[in-house]
Amino acid sequence: MSRVALVTGATRGIGRSITETLRREQMTVITHGRSDANVIGDLSAPGGAEQVWAQAVAIHGRIDVLINYAGAWIASPVDDTAAWDEGWAANLALNLLAPAALCRLAIEHFQHIGGGIIVNLASRSSHRGDDAEHLAYGAAKGGLLALTKGIARGFARDRILAYAVAPGWVATDLAGPEVAAQAATLPMGEVTPPEDVAEVVAFLASGRSPHTTGATIDITGADYVR
Repeated sequence: MSRVALVTGATRGIGRSITETLRREQMTVITHGRSDANVIGDLSAPGGAEQVWAQAVAIHGRIDVLINYAGAWIASPVDDTAAWDEGWAANLALNLLAPAALCRLAIEHFQHIGGGIIVNLASRSSHRGDDAEHLAYGAAKGGLLALTKGIARGFARDRILAYAVAPGWVATDLAGPEVAAQAATLPMGEVTPPEDVAEVVAFLASGRSPHTTGATIDITGADYVR
């Protein structure tokens, strides 16, 4: 029986590339997005994660892999109190609390079916922080990284595996001109293609290296090296 994966934010950018790669690997993929997806739902809204998860499980009766990609680079400027507060609330809601809620639901589900895999899309910002206009984004992604490690440590005996992937600049249809301008400054002279991220996610989702659980894979073309 084909394993079933839920990919959030699957209809554009890296999420779409992940979906295509998983399907190439013969995995059944349930896609979440704001349009043109199996599951439509606003993860940043109260109860949104629970609604998305319930809809997804109802499609095939089970989920074996959760891939949390949905997120956004939301500004939180220091010099504007209202924008700062809004930016922090929005970043935490979408980039940390929503994937955390989905992880909790996945853990409960996986405990009943004998295990499962979680792959969380973090960021280079998880390690080094983000720029002055996006402090909340970096903090939220750092929290997601800590969450992933905690899940790996806490639920390994239940055969629940958790990984994080931390890309840098990625060339997608969502990227603005500032991303393309980064190419000349990068060690490889090019921005990371989304397919590179998708290939790593697909490998982790395959379960072929269970003792890698808890790891974070950086995909930055040596732009950020730990």
